[in-house]
Amino acid sequence: MPKQKTNSGAKKRFQVTGSGKLMRKKSTARHLLSSKSNRRKRDLGGKHLVHPSDEGHVKKMLGLK
Repeated sequence: MPKQKTNSGAKKRFQVTGSGKLMRKKSTARHLLSSKSNRRKRDLGGKHLVHPSDEGHVKKMLGLK
């Protein structure tokens, strides 16, 4: 039986923590930044957890499940 392929786009966008949780980046931080407040741009930085309802789908794309 052939091996399952990892989704190349997903492996660039998601990161697995040591405890097995999935991290992602927030959206809307790429362009049109001049109209966004400094506070909002600061909140868009960093990594955040993937919502529990989406975890199964992301894990399947990453070949974890």
